[in-house]
Amino acid sequence: MEPSAIESTGVLIIGSGFAGLAMAAQLCEAGRRDFVILEAADAVGGTWRANHYPGCACDIPSHLYSLSFAPRPDWSRSYAPHDEIRAYLEHAAARWQLHRHLRCGAAVVAATLDEAQARWTITTADGRRFQAPIAVMALGGLSRPTTPHLPGLAQFAGATWHSAAWNHRYDLAGKRVAVVGTGASAIQFVPHVVKAAGQVHLFQRTPPWVLPRRDRAYTDRERWAFRHVPGARALHRATLYLRHELRAIPFTLAPQVLRWVQPLALRHLHAQVADPALRATLTPSYVLGCKRILMSNDYYPALAQPHVEVVTDAITGVTPDGVVTADGRARPVDAIIFGTGFAVHDYLGGIAVTGRAGADLGARWADTPEAYLGTMVDGFPNLFTLIGPNTGLGHNSMLLMIEAQVRLVMSTLAAMARHDHVLVEPRPEAVRAYNDELAARMPKTVWSTGCTSWYRDAAGRNPTLWPGSTVEFAARTWRFDARAYRCEPRPTPATRPTLVRVA
Repeated sequence: MEPSAIESTGVLIIGSGFAGLAMAAQLCEAGRRDFVILEAADAVGGTWRANHYPGCACDIPSHLYSLSFAPRPDWSRSYAPHDEIRAYLEHAAARWQLHRHLRCGAAVVAATLDEAQARWTITTADGRRFQAPIAVMALGGLSRPTTPHLPGLAQFAGATWHSAAWNHRYDLAGKRVAVVGTGASAIQFVPHVVKAAGQVHLFQRTPPWVLPRRDRAYTDRERWAFRHVPGARALHRATLYLRHELRAIPFTLAPQVLRWVQPLALRHLHAQVADPALRATLTPSYVLGCKRILMSNDYYPALAQPHVEVVTDAITGVTPDGVVTADGRARPVDAIIFGTGFAVHDYLGGIAVTGRAGADLGARWADTPEAYLGTMVDGFPNLFTLIGPNTGLGHNSMLLMIEAQVRLVMSTLAAMARHDHVLVEPRPEAVRAYNDELAARMPKTVWSTGCTSWYRDAAGRNPTLWPGSTVEFAARTWRFDARAYRCEPRPTPATRPTLVRVA
């Protein structure tokens, strides 16, 4: 397409991870093929395309980490590895023939509302432009890696990379490696680095709570039953769902209950780490659940190896050949690997979003991002944000939230078609009341028990997580409620004047 040309369609979807593909699939199921998927990368997959570090896998059970309308009966393990999840997404794209709607290499830089035309214009970094009445942002929260600003890092002579851009060409065998960060990704890749490297320095700011990972291979009989026995797979998924959903009670209503689970995590630590000093270094001081709970069977044993050092002193700088900490010690290293997470609060991914009267969504969300049901914002009609503010979970599968949001989008589009509305946005008072409610509920959750986590912003507010159950969120997003929205009907064409012939 010529850079100056504009491709017009009915719905523009930004992103082709789970959220973007789920949105596109449901449009297809509704008989709509008037949509375009804009993807910055060269293939679908989102987080599961970008992250491919050693040991990459999901920490939600496989049969729960799949779309309810696109089940997979033959997951190999109870917790799916990276390659299977990515293949699942690629299969979904093929099943609904989404590649014909896909525009790869389309890194979106701007989305602008034309109120008069009731259309969004989306511009990509290479100058392409797309227009549609509806825009759906499906960027995901784990797509924009963050790296700390360490003095001297640019002068480091060795190799550096983030876990979300793993350097598979670099041979770690015998190397001196610094790993910065102890989050969910590091928990998975550190044991693999330890197996290969000659020396590993793990720089830990805060130890995570780690529980045993109940992972196993599904038997051939189980996989046969999931495929051929009516209800077997659905019952297995329902059991997994209920087991996880019950966790919403301690997470959101009774955090003190989680203290009863801490001994299980401590037994796991004591069983795998014999050194009392190292155990003390790896023991968290905050309530389990305040930060993301991690699961691993090989993380602690890896840290107990003689060629591994867990460093708790803060990094103050990087020299051309090593890392310097606050105690003044310099550790020579050949490579630095960052497991420092993602910009989860950057819901716009650097996209300049301009709504009514030139309103800037980035400026509005600069302090604390807020939306109505995590999905729409007043002043930005016909713009939907999947995995938007306060839709994250600490207890269950994010795909449940994605499906609930997609269902709300589809219900909104149906209402717009039914009543011939051209612009729909939440009422400001509805947005305010909803977010005031979330703010009032958040102090009762485990995420407000005193720790510092990526769930919270610089002011201590939590724009990330949903302080309730997925059942409640599904009920609140089940269908479009016109009372909470401002709806503009299509303008009536001006009546033509009657011409009177004068004799």
